[in-house]
Amino acid sequence: MRITVLGKSPSWQDAGGACSGYLVEEDGTFLLLDCGNGVFSKLRRYRDYVAVDAVVISHLHADHFLDLVPYAYALTYAPRQQPVPVDRWPGTRAPAKPKLFAPRGARQTFRRVVGAWGAEDLIDNAFDIHEYAPGEALSVGPLNLRFHEVPHWLPTCAVDIASTVNGSGRFTYGADTAPTDELVAFAAGADLLMIEATLPRPERDGVRGHLTPAEAGEHGSRAKVGRLVITHFSDEMDELWARREAERAFAGPVSVAREGAVYEV
Repeated sequence: MRITVLGKSPSWQDAGGACSGYLVEEDGTFLLLDCGNGVFSKLRRYRDYVAVDAVVISHLHADHFLDLVPYAYALTYAPRQQPVPVDRWPGTRAPAKPKLFAPRGARQTFRRVVGAWGAEDLIDNAFDIHEYAPGEALSVGPLNLRFHEVPHWLPTCAVDIASTVNGSGRFTYGADTAPTDELVAFAAGADLLMIEATLPRPERDGVRGHLTPAEAGEHGSRAKVGRLVITHFSDEMDELWARREAERAFAGPVSVAREGAVYEV
């Protein structure tokens, strides 16, 4: 299984960067995990967007789903997607319509967002939408996916992806989360845990919603994962410091997510 970082920024993009988005590939199957601001253009550097089999959204914050809008426009209006010939494109009776797995309530959220300026059913019509529930399991080609709710400011699920292809491993994506035993148990034994490290220090007051790099390392250590990748942090935070903070708690290999970085499990 191959994971390519398309975007690793938090809720505001790095200079020239993108928010959360990861391309997961296995045996000819392509899955886009989160589709935040700027991710669609990054995706096009690596794979044809009509070749993507499924998109999975961890939660309904803009930095994790907003580029579904340009993606939907492309699927709707691109010359190759039309039923009649346009320029060099011959026309098609079977335009690409990727599956879209998103949390419950997603369809209503998408309609509210897009309906603010245009046709509210843009995303509905461009994708084959399925609203998943925490604890649900599903498959996309050789990839088996599980979802588990983690504490954030709105319903959010970590995603675990295991391949049925011999020799491939298991990848857990922690999404956005406060410190939690739930993620530790869900990720236990994973070959690779990709986990947020948003904060230079814990939130000063109120409900927690994110992790520090040190907390990310602690979660990986307690889950006994093989490798740790910290992500979802700004280019305004020193990545060497962030990696060292995570390494203080996690004895295994720690990587810092960068756009274009590739991990194999």
